[in-house]
Amino acid sequence: MSKKNATEQTNQQSVQLDEWSSLEIIKFMNQEDEKIAKTVNEALPIIAHAVDAIVERWKMGGRCFVVGAGTSGRLGMVDAVELGPTFSIEQDSWIGLVAGGKEAMLQSLEQTEDDEKEIVAELKRYSFGESDVIIGVTASGSTPFVLAAVQYANELSALTIGISNNKDTALSAICDYGIEAATGAEVIRGSTRLKAGTSQKMILNMLSTATMVRLGKVYQNEMVDMKLINKKLVKRAVQAMMNITDIPEQAALKALRENAFDLKSALFTVLTDGTTKDASYYLAQANGHLKKAVQQYFKKGM
Repeated sequence: MSKKNATEQTNQQSVQLDEWSSLEIIKFMNQEDEKIAKTVNEALPIIAHAVDAIVERWKMGGRCFVVGAGTSGRLGMVDAVELGPTFSIEQDSWIGLVAGGKEAMLQSLEQTEDDEKEIVAELKRYSFGESDVIIGVTASGSTPFVLAAVQYANELSALTIGISNNKDTALSAICDYGIEAATGAEVIRGSTRLKAGTSQKMILNMLSTATMVRLGKVYQNEMVDMKLINKKLVKRAVQAMMNITDIPEQAALKALRENAFDLKSALFTVLTDGTTKDASYYLAQANGHLKKAVQQYFKKGM
């Protein structure tokens, strides 16, 4: 077996795993997990470049498609689904595509990871184009389903990003940004839902979160672009207003009501003492970036 495919190698430290106690097993798993942050840390520069590139495509109206099979595909889907309520992005703007389709989220359909034609057909159904982004995720760096998606994206001059867990992978070789977190041999040989999967979740979180922050969907470290669709989120919005503006709870709730529960608009009016009409104008001028909108409002008065 190629040394490059370390995720399929035997972990010599756990060859007696089946003889260990429960505590011994989980202690060893914990020790192995401690190594993951270091491998991700080594990839931070290229992750940051990938974020910058995603932001530019997003401003052009591009969408992000996260493509993977098995654990990798499911992780991409989970991250994508969370972005709607958290950052109020439009439906079908950050999309998870897993081999086997939505059924694969609930059952193992790993045989579909070799289906190159299906992923290309799926991307065509979405009218995938030049301004869009593919984030391919595969521990081995060689899954046909993912490679086919990236190759198709390259043909259209779209942005391509790869996340893999080996060195010098086939995926990285064909991507604009090849992110490699070499997590090494798994506790159970080849079970990449473990260390490899954990590192992928970390990297996907970084790509999506940093992109949303750069796009102005966070003020300070508060989520200010939430869809206030339930009591918990309204409560969170009220607390965000209190944290950012130092106004009391009832004043925060009043400002939200006066701005039709649009948190950015409510914050703008409190921070600037401007009107809801001002909020609408300056937020539009700043492409929804609250801090820039506030700065432009005060700059106007100088």
